[in-house]
Amino acid sequence: MDLWASLLQLLHSLGFRVEVDAAQRVGQLAGQLETAHLMALAAALGWASGLRLYAAVFLTGMAGATGLLALPPGLQVLQHPALLAASGALLFVEFFVDKIPGLDSLWDMTQSVFRIPAGAALAAAVFGADNATMAVLAALLGGTLAASSQAAKTTTRAAINTSPEPFSNVLASVVEDSVVVAALWLAVKLPLLFGVLLAITVVLLAALTWQLFRFLRTALRRLSAFFTARTGSA
Repeated sequence: MDLWASLLQLLHSLGFRVEVDAAQRVGQLAGQLETAHLMALAAALGWASGLRLYAAVFLTGMAGATGLLALPPGLQVLQHPALLAASGALLFVEFFVDKIPGLDSLWDMTQSVFRIPAGAALAAAVFGADNATMAVLAALLGGTLAASSQAAKTTTRAAINTSPEPFSNVLASVVEDSVVVAALWLAVKLPLLFGVLLAITVVLLAALTWQLFRFLRTALRRLSAFFTARTGSA
């Protein structure tokens, strides 16, 4: 509100007369738009954490450190040199591990312990302690989105690993890398478009996850029946 009070004084000094109620409505609208932008960023960080936690942390921190993005106070820790070095090193490891068949699924299983709570924490940090209600809502949103993208990624990779060739793993990994970068960029530049695309993506990934889960369950049953038959014949 201090910003709008200063703007109102400037307009008055230039000879313009603005109704106080009108100025307050403009200020309220600006606050709503700012909240929408922050919520879009929180959703993007939560969703991206389920796919590439360290990429989300590193890219956000670098954007703040280089001045490309003014990070909210709760996220400014991400631009600390020590945290940038740590997240950058983990991102480097994940970038290559995620493209190796079999090893990518093992990495996903171990990282699932961190991705969902980290997604919730990053989303909550967008609003910080000054807005506890929005921080809690953002944490719930971020954790849920991280869980959904983590589930889609894990089942997709498990299905891809039923094929011995490595090219599909590399392609899937590169797509995930690109999607994370695009999601973070859209959340900052075009939050409304990001929100629409995110809603569509979550629904599509939920349907895909269910279908892949059924496929994997059938494949495991057939594999179990095969080994049972061979054991019985032996």
